[in-house]
Amino acid sequence: MKIFVNKLLCFGMLLLVMQPLSVAAAERNVLKEAQVRQVVTDYLREKTGRVGADIQLKKINFSGEIPLPPGVMSFELLSPQEWEGWGRGSLALIVRVNDQLVKNIPLNVEVAVMADMVVTMRPLEKGEVLAADDVSIQRRDMATAPARACRSIDEVLGKRVRVGLRGNSPVRGDYLERLPIVKSGQMVTIVAENSAFRVTAAGRSKGNGAEGDTIMVQNLNAHKEMPAVVVNATTVRVEF
Repeated sequence: MKIFVNKLLCFGMLLLVMQPLSVAAAERNVLKEAQVRQVVTDYLREKTGRVGADIQLKKINFSGEIPLPPGVMSFELLSPQEWEGWGRGSLALIVRVNDQLVKNIPLNVEVAVMADMVVTMRPLEKGEVLAADDVSIQRRDMATAPARACRSIDEVLGKRVRVGLRGNSPVRGDYLERLPIVKSGQMVTIVAENSAFRVTAAGRSKGNGAEGDTIMVQNLNAHKEMPAVVVNATTVRVEF
């Protein structure tokens, strides 16, 4: 009997030893793939919020689970300043428990961000002026679209194509130009004004310019050239 009791006591001691370990294991945190994906997706939504786009996390080099100490978990994501939030990117997931750093996990991701942009309906030649039936709004991936793709029809209508554009392709803003309303050699009225007075003079344009462009003009009275902003088809404004 003594031997049996001793065995029970030994077994009981083992139970006493094992029980705290089981409780501690139950209290530990586990970082799972689904949680990491959600943290990254939330970060991308915030980073690309200005675009008004749909986000798809296509690839991420994280799988399985990582055990963490017990406590309150918090996360911080860091990315290169130049990364816009789509295409391939390298991130760092900072994991804290009770505000203490416990993990710094490098993540490689591939992200598709689908956003509205202006797309050509047909091939466009250099010099053509865009009309409403030449373009449409379509959903395209920002990762494969030009960096300066136009986002609204109003950005492109009435502008002239500077270089030929293929059909079914996003329209870059720097491939378009506004039509000049003042032509080189044209007579213009030069206006100089402030809150106190307004002075006008006859002038001659030395270059082509659209509304808002700065061109050189010659004051015919003073025979001097100066920069001026195109106001309309007959008027330019110089700064006092």
